[in-house]
Formats: sequence, structure tokens, C-alpha cells
Amino acid sequence: MSNVDPLAPPLFADVAGDIDVSFEFFPPKSEKMEETLWDSVQTLSPLGPRFVSVTYGAGGTTRERTHNTVARIARETAIPAAAHLTCVEATREEIDQVAQEYWAAGVRHIVALRGDSPRAGEKYATHPGGYENAADLVAGLRKLHPFEISVAAYPECHPDSEHAQADLDNLKRKIDAGANRAITQFFFEPETFFRFRDDAAKAGINAEIVPGIMPVMNYASVVRMSAMCGTAVPGWMETLFEGLDDHPAARQLVAATLTAELCRKLYAGGVRQFHFYTLNRAELSYAICHLLGVRPRAAAGMIAA
Repeated sequence: MSNVDPLAPPLFADVAGDIDVSFEFFPPKSEKMEETLWDSVQTLSPLGPRFVSVTYGAGGTTRERTHNTVARIARETAIPAAAHLTCVEATREEIDQVAQEYWAAGVRHIVALRGDSPRAGEKYATHPGGYENAADLVAGLRKLHPFEISVAAYPECHPDSEHAQADLDNLKRKIDAGANRAITQFFFEPETFFRFRDDAAKAGINAEIVPGIMPVMNYASVVRMSAMCGTAVPGWMETLFEGLDDHPAARQLVAATLTAELCRKLYAGGVRQFHFYTLNRAELSYAICHLLGVRPRAAAGMIAA
């Protein structure tokens, strides 16, 4: 027997829209991608996000493009812009210089990350004269300016961590060094987040932990990304995306439904902040936010003419 109540109101009927959202983009590689990115920013900005963040490629490979994108968001929109910053392949002085440039460009929020080795399959190594890890980077940023600082958290344990407790200890070091919040790696089942949230609380971590939400654009690439970062992909997902490779519009509808359901369950468990990995596409994230009761706010964050 199913325990679903057939007479219950629709799943999203009672979501009050009392949530905060943020969105993550990556720096565009071409003019066409830049257009797509700005279309996405324009589509999502009326939802009044707390911030939008822009990622930073391995080894600082996108440093200039990240800076230009973040600076443009800070300059041309009313949305707080957050810049990703990693410890990879750079000295402390070089990283401090990048942070100073962000501050000068009006950016007040940094997502501070250790980062991964720029060479696939190679173990991460601290750069000579560089910041050792994310906790060290957070402490360094705190000496420069009163940045708002977000860090990463891993509900299913970072692949480089020996075990879950070591991973939590590392997160606590980042928070104790002065980070304001943690944003999680993406995951696909609500229990994964709830278990992690409870474990973090037991470890004495009392900062805000925001779930990172990844709507599935392409199932095969999500499986590939998940394998790289140790995220479990439940078997039911494969069944639900099977046969949709040549039906992108249908795939998007299925992805929106599944991701909104995940968010709805997180909401039922008390979550009121969500961070969406948009992959520079707005429609999926917009639809999910709409189902969660988020509506355009009058002139919120609109792009300046």
C-alpha cells in the first residue's frame, strides 16, 4: 500500500515563498556564452537573490574572466556579487592582490575554496608560498577587509578527506577562521543533507549551512561530475532520465520536477536558504524557485539600462 494521501493538497500549495535563494554562474568562454550568461542574470535577478556567485577555474585559469564577470554584476546590477577564490597555483601575495582588486571593484563577498589540482588525477599540493587550504585562505581574507565569506561543505565527504569526521573537522576550522556560512556540494536525496546538518551541529558548527542544488541539465554529465566529487547518484534517477537524451525539453521538465521535489522536502525539514548551480541557464532554476513560492520582487536587482 502506498502511504501517499490521494486527497492531500498539491505538494507546493502551501510553500509560502519565505525562502532566500542564491545562484552560481561560471565565467563565459565566448561572446555567445556571455550573452547566455547575461540573459540568465536578467531572468533571475527579479527574484531578488541574496547574492550570485561566479566560479573560478582550476589553477586560476579563468581568473580574468571571473573578475570581469563579477565586476560587471557588481557594476550593472543591484545584486550582491560573490567571487570564488582558490588557493591553487598562486602565492599568498598573488591571492591577496586578487582579493584587493575585488574589493576595489565593489565586491564584498568571497567564496573561499582550497580548489583542486589543475592537472586531472594529480593529488592536490600546496603552492610554494601559497595558502595551505581554505581555512588558511579565510584567515588571510579576514586580515584584508571585512568580506562576507562563504566556504564549501561536503555532505558525502570530500574525496581527499580520510573520513567523515576529518571532513567535519576541516569545515569547523574554516568556520572558526571566520567564514560566515557553508554552501554544500550538490546531492540528490534530502536525507543526505539532513544527516550532514545534524552531524555538523554535533561537531559544534553553528554557522548557516546552505544546500547546493544542481538541477540536471544533462544526466550523463551529472553522473560524470558526481563520480569526481563523491556524490551518490540514486538508481531511480537513471530510470527517470532514461530515453530523454534526444528530448531536451522533456528532460528539462523532468529535471525541474525532481529538483523542486528535493527542495520541497528540504523546506519541510526547515531549510529556508537554497543555492542553485545554474550552469548559466536560468529557466530550470526559475521554475523551481516559482514552485517554492518565490516571485519577482518589484525592481529587485534589475540590470541598469
